[in-house]
Amino acid sequence: MLTLKNYNIADWFSFYRIFASPFLLLLIWLDFRLIFTWLLLVSYCTDAIDGFLARKLKITSSRGSQLDSFGDQITLIVGLIGLYVFETNFIKTNLILIGIAFTPYVIQMFIAYIKYGKATAFHTYLAKFSAVMQSIFILFSLFFQPEYTLFYIMIGIGLLETFEEIALIFMYNNWASDVKGIYWALRDKRRLKKNSPSEKQ
Repeated sequence: MLTLKNYNIADWFSFYRIFASPFLLLLIWLDFRLIFTWLLLVSYCTDAIDGFLARKLKITSSRGSQLDSFGDQITLIVGLIGLYVFETNFIKTNLILIGIAFTPYVIQMFIAYIKYGKATAFHTYLAKFSAVMQSIFILFSLFFQPEYTLFYIMIGIGLLETFEEIALIFMYNNWASDVKGIYWALRDKRRLKKNSPSEKQ
């Protein structure tokens, strides 16, 4: 098992998002909307920081990519829980559309676990743009009130990003990280490799 010294500074920013999640949930339970929103903003900022540091310091790794993806997913879930609690009427009004948008994501996760045994960490440009739009919409809604234009843009980009992820899963025999998108995947030699037992762990 890896010891603490094996983790780099970018990994610790990802860890922050994971460790902060229970405290964010506590703030939701205590109905501290403003404090929750500001700390959620900090978590979103660490997402931008860890990726920048990993590239700048050339400390990218598959472990770091998985950690970053897990931190992103748990932060998104916490943000959505906060949005549901603090803007319940908006969520209930748009529940069908949210369900339609969320279903492909669940399918994508299911396919990834069947094929790779773990979640994807492609980190495509479209995924990064989608994450930015999600954070903007959630934060704007919590600081002010839900804005339908941002909501529809977020849904549309999220669907495009999910469909691209599904396409990439079928393009890559082995789990791969840091794939910019389908255009770059077509030129990526990693997708032509055959599965090996060690790579599926």
